[in-house]
Amino acid sequence: MLDLGIIFKVVFSLLEMIRIVFLGTSDAIPSEKRNHTSLFLNYGAENILVDCGEGTQRQMRIAKINPCSITKILITHWHGDHVLGLPGLLESMALNGYNRKLEVYGPKGTKQFMSEIFKLFLASERISYDVHEVDGKFFEGEDFYLESEKMEHGCPINAYSFVLKEKVRIDKKKLKKYKIGDGPWLGELKKGKDIVYSGKKIKAKDLTYLQQGKKISIIMDTVFNNRITPFVKDSDLMISESSFLDEDADKARTHRHLTVKQVAEVAKKAKVKQLILTHISQRYTKSIGKVEKEAKKYFKNTKLAEDFMVLNI
Repeated sequence: MLDLGIIFKVVFSLLEMIRIVFLGTSDAIPSEKRNHTSLFLNYGAENILVDCGEGTQRQMRIAKINPCSITKILITHWHGDHVLGLPGLLESMALNGYNRKLEVYGPKGTKQFMSEIFKLFLASERISYDVHEVDGKFFEGEDFYLESEKMEHGCPINAYSFVLKEKVRIDKKKLKKYKIGDGPWLGELKKGKDIVYSGKKIKAKDLTYLQQGKKISIIMDTVFNNRITPFVKDSDLMISESSFLDEDADKARTHRHLTVKQVAEVAKKAKVKQLILTHISQRYTKSIGKVEKEAKKYFKNTKLAEDFMVLNI
């Protein structure tokens, strides 16, 4: 016989999980195995697309992600390898009856660029959308919030963090021990308030515990700057562009990108728990192992992203 309690716990844990799908992990030039930049973050009913390089909607189809499930799109900046997939994706969403309001967030200039996309490719009435140019914390829900920080790449560009808030949880075993059933008092306990049950005063701290939050930080194209480390501090997961090996540091500065060494040193200094390297240059296709190896010299818990890689946090 199936244990409904175990099934409930499994389903609940899946709903609480942050799922990240890497849809594209190349730099400006795609390779045979790496598509232009894009990643998909799911938490509960929230489905957030970060950047939309050329071919992203096909990558979504391969990953079995429905474009009409997207709730928010975060644009880091308006260079082609990060946004050229938007017109086709938006067209597909419109043709498939996208029936909610799409929220689009990006740096300065995003409103103008989105307006041009709809003028060129779509009749705006076919899809409902709002565009927001953001700086700092720009969205807060019951369970999580989103924040941005300006980076430096020769054009307006944002880094983003998805922050899952800490929560007060009720210890089900202790409820059973105290013989407390379902009722409005459970809501009071979650608020940290003491309750009176069967004539007895019961302290919230005796029946609850604090579930720690989670932080996912995403850093795309930028030259090294002093805002990166404080922005990603204490992240459970840092996802960062890693366009150049340290041997090509001069090229990194010229093209206003980060080196693998810089990214790994930031992760260490910011006390990040895990580092994922993405936005990988096609110049390293035949020596790809050097990218992860170099990062691990400075930060051991590092992994090189690949297209369609899935992380559950």
